[in-house]
Amino acid sequence: MKIYTRSGDKGKTSLYDNSRVLKDSTRVESYGTVDELNSYLGFARSFIDQKDICKIIKDIQIELFNVGGELATPDSKDYPKKVVQENIKQLEDIIDSFLEGMDQKQLNKFLVPGSNRSSAALHVARTICRRAERRIISLANKEEIRGEIIRYINRLSDLIYALAVYLESDIEYINFNKDQKEG
Repeated sequence: MKIYTRSGDKGKTSLYDNSRVLKDSTRVESYGTVDELNSYLGFARSFIDQKDICKIIKDIQIELFNVGGELATPDSKDYPKKVVQENIKQLEDIIDSFLEGMDQKQLNKFLVPGSNRSSAALHVARTICRRAERRIISLANKEEIRGEIIRYINRLSDLIYALAVYLESDIEYINFNKDQKEG
């Protein structure tokens, strides 16, 4: 079996419903960035020793296939496995469980990311997740996208941030006063 089809050689790709679109369309950008996030989460997972966190990330990676699949389907009612409110609630529960042991006063401060490989990789994954969210919102401005997808990706970036902070070995906070003027 060959992995190349030559069907994309003219800059178009097939969606879930077999319709063809340009490879730089907003839809392809949105699910492509979700795919990039999925791959980077796998990369981050390779640096993490805690089995519970690895399982959380792997479960998310599997769910991201559904997010990407729905984004690759112009009429989402045709896609069989959708992200639902229960998936968003699961992310919130995981976030809450990791934040319980952290200093709540420090959570709203900026920190220098990446005191070790696992936290650094998760911080990069978080920024990819935020980019995926921006791409999905751009798509939602043109076509109808279910709100659950946007909420799921938004909450997912929060979860990735919580895991990254949890795994930091040495947190350095940035202290600044936004009302303070230079000079």
